[in-house]
Amino acid sequence: MRSLFAVVVFLSTASFAAAAEPSKKSEPAEAQPPSENWRHEELRRFPAAEAKQGVAADGEYLYVISNTAIGKYRKTTGERVGGWKQEKGGPLSHLNAGIVQDGKLYCAHSNFPTIPSTSSIEIFDTVTLQHVGNVSLGIAPGSLTWVDIRDDHWYACFAHYSKDRPRTGRGPESTEVVRYDREWRRTAGWVFPPAVIEVFGGSSCSGGAFGPGGSLFVTGHDAKTLFVMEFPKAGAILRLADRIPISAEGQAFCWDPKDPNVLYSLVRSTSEVVISRVTKK
Repeated sequence: MRSLFAVVVFLSTASFAAAAEPSKKSEPAEAQPPSENWRHEELRRFPAAEAKQGVAADGEYLYVISNTAIGKYRKTTGERVGGWKQEKGGPLSHLNAGIVQDGKLYCAHSNFPTIPSTSSIEIFDTVTLQHVGNVSLGIAPGSLTWVDIRDDHWYACFAHYSKDRPRTGRGPESTEVVRYDREWRRTAGWVFPPAVIEVFGGSSCSGGAFGPGGSLFVTGHDAKTLFVMEFPKAGAILRLADRIPISAEGQAFCWDPKDPNVLYSLVRSTSEVVISRVTKK
């Protein structure tokens, strides 16, 4: 009887110890080894209250984007020189990434976290930051997170999230990059490979832009990783060409139009804009 009691005590103690020990998690993206092909160097950073969703750039200014506000900052000094903020009760709820084209700031927008997802591109004048236009995509393939232009085509990313799966039947694996012509007619679409979806976690692709060498670069929601993607020669799954550890925490980013190796990104947790240089080794 005493021997049996000792065994029970031993098993109970061992079970408690195993339960108390935290389970091992996969290595975080920021702990991964540096890229063999790319080098990332942070140059400086500055505070910006709007540094929550994305940042866009033109020759002289940065446009820092939150859900319903945009701040205009000098690239050289980080000085805030203007801004836009939606009045309470306005129609916009979730601005994301932005790009500047011909004096206009084009911002991806969705009604996230509302279901069903609706998306639009909201257009602002870069001088006055007044809202001057809109392209409504209605119920699109998901929540629009970023847009870019290449070879006279629009590229747009529509996100899906794990938390919405019970209502939509879709998760991050359904996130899609769609190519449109100038009239917003769909011409092609691609999804992300499992290795990238894994880093997205329960979230999705928050930022994307064509950068150095013409490659498509993307980021997730919070991982300190810049993915280098290539379009497949066959099939509909983007190919992961490389991953670059960076100091920003995901979210939307942009490349400098004057120096294509300069990257502007965000640290959402501290409301900072990070200026980095990304070059081929």
